[in-house]
Amino acid sequence: MPDEHRPKRLLFVQTQAEMAGAQEISRLLGTELSRTDKGHSAFDVHHLFLYRKSAGCDDFPNVHFAADSAPKGLMAALRFAFNTVRIIRQIRPDVLLPFQHYGNIVAAPIGRLLRVKRIIANHVSAPATISPKVRLIDRWLGLAGFYDVMTVNSKQTLQDYADYPDRYKRRIVYVPHGFADKTCTMPKAAARSSFSLPVNAPLIGTVARLHPLKQIDLAIGILSRLPHVHLAVAGQGPDAERLKTIALELGVAERLHMVGEISPGDIGRFLACLDVFVFPSAAETFGLAAVEAAQAGIPVVINGLPVLREVLQVDGNPCALFVNASDPAEFAAGVQELLTDPIRHEALSKQGRRLSSIYSLDAMVNHYRELVLDLSQGHAP
Repeated sequence: MPDEHRPKRLLFVQTQAEMAGAQEISRLLGTELSRTDKGHSAFDVHHLFLYRKSAGCDDFPNVHFAADSAPKGLMAALRFAFNTVRIIRQIRPDVLLPFQHYGNIVAAPIGRLLRVKRIIANHVSAPATISPKVRLIDRWLGLAGFYDVMTVNSKQTLQDYADYPDRYKRRIVYVPHGFADKTCTMPKAAARSSFSLPVNAPLIGTVARLHPLKQIDLAIGILSRLPHVHLAVAGQGPDAERLKTIALELGVAERLHMVGEISPGDIGRFLACLDVFVFPSAAETFGLAAVEAAQAGIPVVINGLPVLREVLQVDGNPCALFVNASDPAEFAAGVQELLTDPIRHEALSKQGRRLSSIYSLDAMVNHYRELVLDLSQGHAP
């Protein structure tokens, strides 16, 4: 089909292939934008991951991988660079949408080299995860016009760029994340049995990439103060062995259940297992997993980061119980409160369900459609 008659082709670029928040957003966007719906033409959507970290993204449609693992050494880096250029050249996207800091600084220069018409960078990495060198490269790329647009997913993330030059900031657009409803009606006992989790014990849990910044060790730590409570962790990552060692040292290993990485379609079933969702993360730009849990009606005990206080509220009313997760006594007390106070438990569950009214999947998709078609003037808060 001649280029002028084919659908507009979009290429989403992520750093690593694993099921985490940023990957879920590009999956949702890709799925929705590839549909013909409500008078909108379908886009031809492709996904490129710079390297594979797990099999969590293998089922994405039109998916490509530049490397099977993170490149180490000069020759591996050269092969990785060659493959990335080759794949983008073969796909010939009209619009390039890189996510995360490495995705932005790798894909945008290649896109400009290959004369991609429009590049929409997505700032979804917390500042604590970005090295000063990478931040400097990103700043230079933004000032030099390598990005046509840069999205941020929260007002707090926008504030992280407050001291940048106007030439950089005027390309930034605020697009809150939307999400798919993860509510599951499966009975709790059946859901727990499907994951081989204890059926009758009080069960708290989390969904997160196993990385030190997620601070899952703090959730393991409060098990010593909650002797009958079990913790289920869904996710994979480099921190897995350290977390298991911590549980052994604290004598709580039999109450820690490492479920592993699960697909987006199974998240709702996992959430249905839980009495309380915990989220002690030290760095976020949105906290998608916590928002999904709260909207599914699972009461959330969460680290009181400014960005999480911003995102987990409706009309100024909190949709989670905020604690200082670094204080074991306060963290444990918050969990205990929700496990033993049914009125508080139900009130927070009801409030959390209201989040769907402000984080609409349709609104996010429509905003990206406008950005892709170069129709949006931006909606900076």
